[in-house]
Amino acid sequence: MIREKRFYKTFFVLALSLALQNLLTYSVNMMDTVMLGRYSQNAMSGVSLCNQVQFMLQMLVEGAGEGAVVLGAQYWGKNKLDPIPHIIGSALRFGGAMAVLMFLIVVLAPQQLLGLLSNEPLVIAEGVRYFRIICFSYIIFTVTRILVASLRSIGIVTIGYIISFSTLCINVCLNYLLIYGNFGFPELGVRGAAIATLVSRCVELLIVIYYLKFREKQLCLTLKKLIFIDTSYIRDYIRVSFPVLLNQAQWGAAQMVQTGILGHLGGDVTAANAIAVQTYQVLSVVAYGASSASGIVVGKTIGAGKRAELKKLVHTLEVLFSVIGILTGLAIFLLREPILTVFGGSLTERAHVLSMQFMAVIAVTTVGTSYQVACDNGIIRGGGDTAFSAKMNLISMWLIVVPLSALAAFRWNLAPVMVFFLLKWDQLYKIIPVTIRLHSWKWVRVVTRGGSECAEP
Repeated sequence: MIREKRFYKTFFVLALSLALQNLLTYSVNMMDTVMLGRYSQNAMSGVSLCNQVQFMLQMLVEGAGEGAVVLGAQYWGKNKLDPIPHIIGSALRFGGAMAVLMFLIVVLAPQQLLGLLSNEPLVIAEGVRYFRIICFSYIIFTVTRILVASLRSIGIVTIGYIISFSTLCINVCLNYLLIYGNFGFPELGVRGAAIATLVSRCVELLIVIYYLKFREKQLCLTLKKLIFIDTSYIRDYIRVSFPVLLNQAQWGAAQMVQTGILGHLGGDVTAANAIAVQTYQVLSVVAYGASSASGIVVGKTIGAGKRAELKKLVHTLEVLFSVIGILTGLAIFLLREPILTVFGGSLTERAHVLSMQFMAVIAVTTVGTSYQVACDNGIIRGGGDTAFSAKMNLISMWLIVVPLSALAAFRWNLAPVMVFFLLKWDQLYKIIPVTIRLHSWKWVRVVTRGGSECAEP
């Protein structure tokens, strides 16, 4: 274990800053779920289906951003910042293209898309109303997130949670006015929630533009720098980012399939899944913050050529991830009932019971998630091996999780909680391949120009 207090102070400041950013980001969707849940269970369920499409986009955007983070962190470790704007420009091109594609799909076929996720007409109708407005936020969201992720590669994280906090405040206030029709505003239900989120996304982008123009002094990013890039860096970016994008894309698609499986088991199951997923996202932010922070720390260490420090660093991070996972799982289990009281009496009795069961399952699987996802997406990916996760998840999700869950739901007719467990149990068994890969040290690679793969430290 690393014993220097300075390391723990630096790591936890970075991890908690990223956790706060994630908390505020997920709280936007959480507040939509809570406030719509008090308005109507069908409205909440419909928006939760739309949020799965948003989650798919978010996974793709994170994939585009993570490629920039992996490359940027190693260049930062080398104290070479000139290539980073070219890398950011490459990420924006790929992310923007995916956002446009997602926008067109939602605009042209909203009902057909939601029909894949649920067979409840009232739920689908609410989702379509939400889709017709929220789709205009996709491109704005993508540009903002990639810029913020790119700044994270050089240790700038404050702007992330400033942006997310402003979004949360604006979203909650406008939700209160537009969902329920308070203070003379029209009662718009799901459309009000969509308008609130769209406005808050626009404010996000304005804040990050202001920050880049007047406050950021290391990269000195300008629109000209992002448009007129050295296209040779696109090849570097694709080499590192494509496996991450593939992994994020198939993961996002798998989550939509999982939602579709549960959505075809009835409205109560859809509502319980929405609550459980939002609860997990909010309470697991420290685990994901630690994962992102470890990727930056590991990438910078390799970029600086300090390979001798890696073994102690990796062992320390493994212990921290395990402790964070246990504490997060315990928090989810103990807070189940208080969380459900927030929804008032809008939930049916069955939806309430299912929510309790689903959150109990997540409380257990979170322990595995905290360790294996952080080791995989944090240490291994940050070390330069961006392909391992894509291969593992491709096999795990499409050959094990989805087929077994579909059989459990539609052929074996198992209880919804058992189907839910089979959709989440990969978070436990993936500990084995991730640990084996981690301790093989084959993931240690220099991905910047002039570098080569490294031997075991």
